[in-house]
Order: sequence, then structure tokens, then C-alpha cells
Amino acid sequence: MSVIRTAGGLSVSYRPRALFVGLGCLVLALVAAVFAIGSGEYPMGFGDVVRTLIGQGDPADAFIVNELRLPRTCAALLVGAALGLAGAVFQAVVRNPLGSPDILGFTNGASAGALVAVVVVGGSSAALAGGAVIGAVVVGTLVYALAWKRGVHGYRLVLVGVGATAILTGLNSYLITRARIEDASRAVLWMTGSLDGRGWSNVLPLALGMVVLVPLILFGCARGLRMMEMGDDAANALGVRVERARLTLLAAAVLLVGLAAAAAGPVAFVALTAPQLARRLTRTPGPNLVPALCMGAALLVTADLVAQRAFGDHQLPVGVVTGVLGGGYLVWLLATERRAGRI
Repeated sequence: MSVIRTAGGLSVSYRPRALFVGLGCLVLALVAAVFAIGSGEYPMGFGDVVRTLIGQGDPADAFIVNELRLPRTCAALLVGAALGLAGAVFQAVVRNPLGSPDILGFTNGASAGALVAVVVVGGSSAALAGGAVIGAVVVGTLVYALAWKRGVHGYRLVLVGVGATAILTGLNSYLITRARIEDASRAVLWMTGSLDGRGWSNVLPLALGMVVLVPLILFGCARGLRMMEMGDDAANALGVRVERARLTLLAAAVLLVGLAAAAAGPVAFVALTAPQLARRLTRTPGPNLVPALCMGAALLVTADLVAQRAFGDHQLPVGVVTGVLGGGYLVWLLATERRAGRI
């Protein structure tokens, strides 16, 4: 543990390896983003993309980069960062490596809200995005309320979340059958997780939400989250109001999931894998919030680059790539936890 002290008497502690991993993931995410912007039917070199991004490109390059490709890449970076941070919060709160919005039901709640908007309102993009956020918040509230019994504990939250996931999976399938064929087709594509056609209108709500929620988690709640990993009694003894901190963290993480789903659909497994990969690379205890955030951004923008370019002219939704890779990782994680005797 290293400490930086400022002239004003403030001090900031950090772990050098965690800082190195976070910076490495951030650099990887930015490099992959530049490659993603430069690839396509009108290819651009790495240097050309960088010059265009700093305002020194010609008008044709500026239009292609700033209007056509940059919004999608920004969406990938922000959605991945939001899911990585939310996953780290969930796993720390429930003290379980399987704690993620995919398993706890919040992702399915966002899907249910979006599908209700498609069936009831008619499927406009604004209604779909708003429905996703509302659905995630409603399901998050219900799961928290059902898991409450003199406080919320990790395994009870996981069990209630798994039950909510099962119920919502059936509900979502039913809602698709009730939608018009064109709305159902668009809803199914959205439910796989896709960044295709994303514009600044999709990016802006998520960016504004992260401006509020990320500092709240990193600076307002991170200390309490670290204390809570030692147990509720120890955290209470150290002055942490456990239930208030837990409720604030879960609310912020659910909102991040809902906003990410509104921007790109329920992208699978990023929230599960990013915190675990960050923890294994940093080899440090604690929630590893910043490394998980940077890892999530790197994972999703790289997966989107693979989805666009690895299969020739046929582009895949990014959720297909993250689902395949994340599903394999989940199987490996379950096998590892079983061998260790934890499940």
C-alpha cells in the first residue's frame, strides 16, 4: 500500500499493482477503440484516427469518425465501464463471485421493462430505453424487499435474484409473443445486446448518469464497501451504517445496469467477468472498483471490434461474443469454486 500526501494535508492511498492494472486496461480500451474507429468499409490508419479525434483531420474523415463511428465506440466504452463497476459492487455486496446483474435478475428486469414498452407503447427507441431503466429499478426494489429480513445478506439476495431471473425469463418470452412481428424482431435483437446504429442520443443519458453515479460509488461509498467485506458487525464497529451503505450501493449499481441496458441492450456476462479478471490481475483484496471499471470498458470495446471484423462481412451483435466468452468463463469459474469446496 502506497500513500500520496498533498501540500494541503490530504492523503490518498493506493496499491501500485492495482493502479498498474487499471492503467493497463484503460490503455488497452483506448487502443482498441482507435482500431475500432479506423476499421470498416472506409479504413483509416491509427494515426489518421488520432489526428481526426484531436481536430486535425480533413472534413470527410471528421464526418466518418465523429458522426458515424465515434458514438458506437463511446457507447461500448461507457457500457462496458458501467457494467464492470456495477458487477464489482454486486460481487462485493453479496460476497460471492457469482453475484452479477445477469444472475441476480436485474438484467432480466431491464429486458422486461423494455418489452413492456414495446408491447404497450409501440416500441419507439425512447420508450424502449426508458422501459429498460424503469424495469431494472422496479426489479431491483422487489429483489431487495424480498431479500430483507433484519437486513439483506448475500446468499439470500442471490437466491431471490435467481428466482426473479427464472420468473422474468418466462415473462419476457411471453411478452415477445404479444408484440407485433416487426417490434418482436427488433426486441429480440436488442435483447442479445447490440451496439449497431448507436448515436449520441443513446450515449448521452448513460454518460450523464455515470457523471453522478461513478463518483458516488468511488468516493462516497468505496470505504464502506471495503469495510463491509469484513462482515456487517465489523463494519458497524468501524462506524459504517451498513444497511444505508448497502442500499445506496445497490441502487447506484442497478441504475448503472439500467442505463447500460438502455444504451446497448442487456449485454451478457461483462458484469460477471470484468471484476473477476480485475481481481485476479491485481491480486489484491477488496472490490477493485477502478480496475473492474477499466476492465469492463476494455472487454466490451474489444468484443465489439471482434463482432464487427472477425467474421468477414457478417457482423454479430456484441452480446453474442460476450455471451460465448462469458459463458465459457462461468463454467470455468463454477468448476474452480467447486474444486475449492466453496459451492
